[in-house]
Amino acid sequence: MNRRFLMATAALAGLGVAAIAVPLAAQDLPPLAQKDRYKVGFAQMESNNPWRIAETKSFHDTAEECGWDLIATDAAGSAAKQVADVDSMIAQGIDVLFLPPREEKPLIPAVMKAKAAGIPTFLVDRSVDPNVAQAGRDYVAFLGSDFVDQGRRVAEWTLENFDGEKGIIVELEGTTGSSPANDRKKGFDDVMAQHDNMEIVASQSGDFARDLGRQVMETLLQAHPDVNIVYAHNDEMAIGAIQALELAGRKPGEDILVVSIDGTRDALQAIIDGKMGVTVESSPFFGPLACETMKRYAAGETIEPWVQVSDRIFTKENAADHIDEAY
Repeated sequence: MNRRFLMATAALAGLGVAAIAVPLAAQDLPPLAQKDRYKVGFAQMESNNPWRIAETKSFHDTAEECGWDLIATDAAGSAAKQVADVDSMIAQGIDVLFLPPREEKPLIPAVMKAKAAGIPTFLVDRSVDPNVAQAGRDYVAFLGSDFVDQGRRVAEWTLENFDGEKGIIVELEGTTGSSPANDRKKGFDDVMAQHDNMEIVASQSGDFARDLGRQVMETLLQAHPDVNIVYAHNDEMAIGAIQALELAGRKPGEDILVVSIDGTRDALQAIIDGKMGVTVESSPFFGPLACETMKRYAAGETIEPWVQVSDRIFTKENAADHIDEAY
């Protein structure tokens, strides 16, 4: 049967990406047949921290139970390699793609190419720019947390538990251009902007990495020695910040409050040790949810654009109760 083609230039023009030939039928979401086994692609963005390692393990652990022949890659922190990894998966004939985009805009070509190839795509734990690619049109759904709410909850806990007169805040941001960094910043900053006794004096990316978080904290501490609150967009940077503070003679948990997001084992231990105040959970265990959502889609169900994950909050009151289940 002859098939007409559309050139998907509009969505990608602003990204400087070459036009992609998209079958007319692929304007709608590609279907997924029901069968016993699927060739599934999981294009991980990096594996340099406990959260990402736990997420990848969750997909591997789920594969056999869910009937997946899993192809998993590691882009080593490169958006360009992540796009290339998806290209390779498409060439290998995957049935389904699960993609945690490193950044909001650079991964849109990968989403569009998978759609053009007739492959249903689920974004996992991070999303893409909704002004260019949309759930229900260009990919099936986003599986993940409410990052704005995570930042808001950290801010609200900080306001309730900070015992000083004026909060001098340093913010360690995640990967520039990523949806968690954008949204966790917005959630926290919007709350703090409503309180005159709270001031964010510096905000800089630590790329969600422990060592870079330590380095950034060392630099910001020299510029702002009176800082008494550190908000890190993830636990890895928070642990790095604690290391930098202790090396500088500060006492996290006593003269400076450290707050964060993720719920890692190291963060819960830091809370138990009195060095961190709070971490809001952002679970990496997406394998079972990915399996369930994919099967619902194959069965013909309409999938909600955002399959939202519920997040707990860990403080000194409950950290010890949950550390054994942490990663």
